[in-house]
This record gives sequence, structure tokens and C-alpha cells, in this order.
Amino acid sequence: MRNPKDFFRPLALGAPQPLYEIPVRPSRVIHFVPGSNPKMIGKVPDIAPTVDILLVNLEDGVPAADKEAARAGLIEAGRIWSTPGTQLWARINSLDSPWALDDLVAIVSEIGNTIDVIMVPKVEGAEDIHYVDRLLAQLEARAGLTRPIQIHAILETARGVASVEEICSASPRMQGLSLGPADLAANRGMKTTRVGGGHPGYLVRTDPVGDDLVSGRVTAQQDLWHYTIARMVDACVANGIFPFYGPFGDIKDVVACEDQFRNAYLLGCVGAWSLHPVQIEIAKRVFSPDPADVVHARRVIGAMGDGTGAVMLDGKMEDDASVKQCRVIITLAQELAARDASLAALYEL
Repeated sequence: MRNPKDFFRPLALGAPQPLYEIPVRPSRVIHFVPGSNPKMIGKVPDIAPTVDILLVNLEDGVPAADKEAARAGLIEAGRIWSTPGTQLWARINSLDSPWALDDLVAIVSEIGNTIDVIMVPKVEGAEDIHYVDRLLAQLEARAGLTRPIQIHAILETARGVASVEEICSASPRMQGLSLGPADLAANRGMKTTRVGGGHPGYLVRTDPVGDDLVSGRVTAQQDLWHYTIARMVDACVANGIFPFYGPFGDIKDVVACEDQFRNAYLLGCVGAWSLHPVQIEIAKRVFSPDPADVVHARRVIGAMGDGTGAVMLDGKMEDDASVKQCRVIITLAQELAARDASLAALYEL
């Protein structure tokens, strides 16, 4: 274990100083673009202003024969990048693949000054983060970079979930975590073939009435991912980094997608992945505070004065804990309003 005094020292001579705090930036949606699709790479300048984060994907969804083409597409996207208000991310191949090392070398050497975050899939423990951390420091030093590239990990294995706290605290580069439900389901042996969302077989049922065990019993579909998201959120918040929900695979079912995103938002996630343009607006809407919540939060903060004690407002008790909750809403609204004029008008900020 690294000595706490050394935690924020560069891991290579000449590497940039590690961050003491991860910058807070609007991160409602991480929109995925396949690096191996030249048509989509050509649209990057048009897509980037519409999202908070644009990610060029090199891993799952890119055939093995197209890995080098995907890497070249990422480099092209980085070279034509002209949207400073949007973050540019890259998802590299898994660390047990033959492509991950070349991904990292190419990214840092070619577009290191442009890329904000590298997403690392299938992270199992702190040792994976330590490997990427040290390698990035060496490559940054060689490339003469002046700011460190951050790391975002995906929870896609049972061991990763079991090690989530040590993953979050493994490096000052850690920006956040995303839930990877499909790979995690397979690794756990879960009996679902869906990419995120609930399952009609995972339900609760009301008690029977009398001796009739069938009629009149209402069922409710449950969330397969509630425990994992909540644990991920706790680990991230405890370490000053950001939790994200991952993909929702049923592109046509925009209603269920919005439900899943809202569950994650309410549990503390700051954003979600978008696999298709139709999901961009869903994520931006869900992960932006409701204007009515902003109005209510202002009323509570105004009524509480110095934030101590308790008051009755609309028949409900509000106290210092209420103020803390309301400040979460107001702070997020202010951060988003600073970037989005339409939200600034909506929130009257």
C-alpha cells in the first residue's frame, strides 16, 4: 500500500502533478461512438455539442479485425476535436486483451492533450488501476503532457463489485465508475439476457386472499441492479468520485430506459450511457433536476434562514438535513445552468 504522503506524487519523473480533487463538470450523458465507423467519426464535430461527454469506443461492439481501425478513428476524432465544453473520453480494450497496451500508447502519444478520461473495462481490483496509473504517468512524461488523464472504471465482474471500495481509492486519477450490467450478469451467472433494466421474472407478489392462490394477486417487477448501483454510489461518494449508470440495451423501449435512468438518478448517479441518439435527450432530461424540485429547494433554503433548527412548510417538517438535500438539487441546477442557457432560463438562474 502506498504511503499516504506519496499518494499525490507523480508516478514517473516528469509526469504531471496528480489531481487533488476531480473537477465537477456536467456529466449527464456519456454518448458512445464506435471508433471503427468512419461515418460516425466524421459526425463527431456535430454530435459533441449536444452531449456532456462523447466517448469513442474501442472495446465491446468492435470486431477483432477492426480494432486498429477503431484506434485510428479515435485518433482522428481527437485531432479534429473543437468542443471544449464537452469532455472527450475513450474506452480502451480490456487489460487482458492484446490491444489495451497499444490503445494507451496511441491515445497518450497522439491526442493526450485532448482526451479527458480513459474508461477501463472489466476492472477487477486496485491492481488493474495501479497498472494503468503507472503506465499513464510514464507515457504522459514522455509526451510532455501538463495535465493528468483521468481513469474511469467499469464494474463488470463479481470480483470488481466485491472490490469496489479499493478500486475507487486506488489512484488520484480515478474519475468515477460505471455499472456494466450485461457482462456483470454473465459473470455472476444471472439468468437474464437483457442489457440493463428489470426482468419480468424478478418480481414480488401480494399475499393471497383466502384460499385462492391465483386470482387478484398483484405483481410488481423488481430492479435487478438496485443493490449494485447503491453499493457503487456509496463507494464513489466516499472517495470523491462520480457514479454512472451504464447501458440500456433496448433502444426501442424509451419508457423503460427512462425508468432505469431515473432509478439511478434518484440513487445518486450523475449520468448514464447513451448507445443511440434517442437516449441522449432521455439522459439529459432525467439527470437534470425537475424545475419544480428547484423551486421547492429554494423555498426550503429560504425558510430555513441560517440552515439550523426546523420549520413547518406546506405541512411538512423541514430541518438542517432537508437543507442539505435541497442544496444538492440547487448545486446541480447551477452547474447545468452555467453550460445550458435553456436550463438557466428554466431554473431562473
